[in-house]
Amino acid sequence: MTDAFCLLVVAKAPVPGFAKTRLCPPATPRQAAEIAAAALLDTLDAVAATPGALPVVAVTGDFAMAARSAELAHALWPMTVIRQRGNGFAERLANAHRDAAAPGLPVLQIGMDTPQVTPDLLGKAAELLTSQQDAVLGPAEDGGWWALGLGDPSAAKVLADVPMSRDDTGARTLRALTAIGLSTTELTELSDVDTMADAVRVAGLCGGRFPEAVAAVRS
Repeated sequence: MTDAFCLLVVAKAPVPGFAKTRLCPPATPRQAAEIAAAALLDTLDAVAATPGALPVVAVTGDFAMAARSAELAHALWPMTVIRQRGNGFAERLANAHRDAAAPGLPVLQIGMDTPQVTPDLLGKAAELLTSQQDAVLGPAEDGGWWALGLGDPSAAKVLADVPMSRDDTGARTLRALTAIGLSTTELTELSDVDTMADAVRVAGLCGGRFPEAVAAVRS
């Protein structure tokens, strides 16, 4: 199948003491890193199984020091991996959209905090984006967003002026897209994983490695 869109995953190396520190306690730094690694691996599985997707992963951190490093290396091997660049998360997101863009392809970007994503969910988001929409935005329950799709990846420059990790980040992102004239369709709302309560709730919604990693903390 010909690539119809770029599916961009923004990922942080699941290194103990570096990733998912808000899960500690009750998780240890190693357990938090295992949960982060499981979330990323399950996300990459969904990305790899999404028809028409050109997978690109924008990374930060040392994956050689990560939990499940060998498994992650195997999952990342067939995908294009680029380094995140810029000062602050918003700028890194904007740059990742621009760096990942392939000529003529829209970009659908997700993170590694929603391991419950499925190829069907991602495919439907891409279908909206590639049909007639300028942009799609997947709201998160905490007020942020879990997915952003742009028909013109250069429009991601508006993210540089949007405060991230706030309870109004999603609303501010939508306003920023509207302000530059983009028609934006909202996707299904999902819960991302910031706290252990989030992790337990999301684990109940998905299969794969993630529920096992969460259960290891609770056992």
